[in-house]
Amino acid sequence: MRTIGLTGGIACGKSNVSAELKRLGAFVIDGDVLTRELQAPGGAALPALREAFGDGIFAADAPETLDRKALAALVFSDSAALEKLDAVMQPLILGEILRRMEEARARGERLCVLDMPLLYEKGLERLCDAVWCVSLPEEEQLERLMARDGIGREAALARIRSQLPAAEKARRADVVIDTSGSIGYTKSLVPPLVRQELAKEGSVLGSAAMAETHGAL
Repeated sequence: MRTIGLTGGIACGKSNVSAELKRLGAFVIDGDVLTRELQAPGGAALPALREAFGDGIFAADAPETLDRKALAALVFSDSAALEKLDAVMQPLILGEILRRMEEARARGERLCVLDMPLLYEKGLERLCDAVWCVSLPEEEQLERLMARDGIGREAALARIRSQLPAAEKARRADVVIDTSGSIGYTKSLVPPLVRQELAKEGSVLGSAAMAETHGAL
C-alpha cells in the first residue's frame, strides 16, 4: 500500500483535492473528520477537553456538546491554550490514524491518503511514502478564509500563523499543487498524479476504483 500525505495551509483548497482522490478510489483518512468524531457528543476527547478547559467550551443548553467556535476562539488567540489542545487531541488522532491505516491494509487498499492540515507540524509525514501540498498566495488564502469562515482579517491571520508557513510546507513536499485556479482545473491535476504515484510501486487500484480512475483519465 502506498501512503500519500496531503497537506497545505488553511483554506488553500485541500478538500477539493481530497474529494477527487476519494472519487478515484483512494482510501482517505481525513484529519478534520477524525477531530469532529472525537469531539462529537459522546466522543472520546470530551472528558479530557472538559478537564483541560472547563465547562466554558461546552454549549450552555447542551452540556455534552462542544462549542467548537468558543474553543477555536480560545486556542487561536492563546498559544498556551493551543498547546494544551494539541496535548489532548494529538495522541487520540494518531491512534485513530494508525488504526485506519491498518484497516486499509487489511482491505487490500493500494492507495491511502492522510488528509492532514498539520501533517508536518505533528510529524505525520513519517507515515507517508510521499507528501502532496496544496499551495496558494497568502493574500488569496486570506480572502478565501475570511469568506469561508465569516471572520475578519486579524482573526484569519491568527489562524494562518498558527500553522507552519505555507511556503515551508511547499518546500518540504514531494508534489506541490497550485490551487489558485478553478476547482475544476485543480481536480484535473489529480488523476495523472495518482497514476504517477501508483507507478512508483508498480501497483494498481482495486478493480472498481481502477475503472473509475481510467474514466477520469
